[in-house]
Amino acid sequence: MNSISQQLGISRRETLQRLGTGMGVLGLAGLLASDGTLASGADLGSTSPLASKAAHFAPRAKHVIHLFMNGGPSQVDTFDPKPALTKYNGQRPPSADLKTERKTGGLLMSPFKFQKYGESGIEVSDLFPHVGSCIDDICVIRSMHTNIPNHEPSLLMMNSGETQPTRPAMGSWLLYGLGTENQNLPGYVVLCPGKPVVGPQLWSNSFLPGIFQGTHINHARSVDPKKVIQHISNPYLTSTGQRRQLDLLKQMNELHLERRGGQDNRLEARIESFEMAFRMQTEAQTVFDLAKESKETRAAYGSGQFANGCLAARRLVESGVRMVQVYFGNGQPWDDHGDIKQHANKAKDVDQPIAALINDLKARDLLKDTLIVWGGEFGRTPVAENGNGRDHNHHGFSMWLAGGGVKGGMSYGATDEFGFAAVENKVHVHDLHATILHLMGLDHEKLTFRYSGRDFRLTDVHGRVIHELFS
Repeated sequence: MNSISQQLGISRRETLQRLGTGMGVLGLAGLLASDGTLASGADLGSTSPLASKAAHFAPRAKHVIHLFMNGGPSQVDTFDPKPALTKYNGQRPPSADLKTERKTGGLLMSPFKFQKYGESGIEVSDLFPHVGSCIDDICVIRSMHTNIPNHEPSLLMMNSGETQPTRPAMGSWLLYGLGTENQNLPGYVVLCPGKPVVGPQLWSNSFLPGIFQGTHINHARSVDPKKVIQHISNPYLTSTGQRRQLDLLKQMNELHLERRGGQDNRLEARIESFEMAFRMQTEAQTVFDLAKESKETRAAYGSGQFANGCLAARRLVESGVRMVQVYFGNGQPWDDHGDIKQHANKAKDVDQPIAALINDLKARDLLKDTLIVWGGEFGRTPVAENGNGRDHNHHGFSMWLAGGGVKGGMSYGATDEFGFAAVENKVHVHDLHATILHLMGLDHEKLTFRYSGRDFRLTDVHGRVIHELFS
């Protein structure tokens, strides 16, 4: 202990206090790594597991921003207009007898009006006038489908390609396959004000090395750069003192790792998390400082949690972060079983910020390299529940893509006349994942990791790339 204290330049009591209770940066890294909310960093050397790696082929996109409407927005009230719902309102045709989660009634016409936008003339509901103004940059997929009409398995499927916990999240696969451009920030950031019903399993690294886990940032109250990640600054040591402390701790951990055969993902992740936490002290505070933006930019995005998340997402990808997810809110806010008109409140919060994000990326020449993905874990039924609500619907729903090599001003696929089930050019979640990986320069069949005697991949044994969506 004396030799350690001498190297650190502090007393034995301070050594025990700071190493034992985890003050300062070590406390940050230890706390965040122990509850699974900090994606571990990497060494700056050539062997860094987060260093940028060559793609399988020339990528169309370098970054992904996933705008996640957790809870399940209704396709027939947003991006998939169905006049037949008005014509047959209240009736129950045989095609509406598809099984979902709960008991439902007759067809329910949308309370929202649709109109054509842009040169493409794609119809969008009056919930999204700002997004509608950007429709010529957007590809609407109207034929999505998934496996199960329940939140938990569908959330897992959309994020990790499997209905059962726990498989690596798409962001973890992207880091594993491509690394990240900025070694001073986590490569996979999750902006979520609280936690969805499944929680951290949605951004888990699972059996991939711990350094590829997503970094959860709870921006429920603010994105104050000094508060968005707790204990980011060390009030007790200078940068030089911290560096000496970390170097010593790293040597001790590496000796311990060597004695364990050099194979311990958890210990390796902890070592790297210390390094990332140290490097984040400067850059993390800068990237989350939204006050650096102009008044015009702040006004364009508007105010609120989701608006802040969208603006932070732009700043993160601009700084080289590989993937950013922006969840709408805590729990499952789009889950409108009681009254579908409640969609209006959510849409009001996201419409302006999403359009601002598209336009901002475009103005900065970043949209061509950044793929935006919008949608929930499933859709909602065209038939009524509880009078004016809609049940979960996994048979058919809508999502959309923008930027990153995607053809704008187009719609792909279709549901039946009532919007219940995908019937034309059906796109499963596995197909969506395969397509996203392809846009990022990765062959979904070759991006594998051997675990428990078999090779795993994001798309399991499924998935086809939808080349028709590419520009």
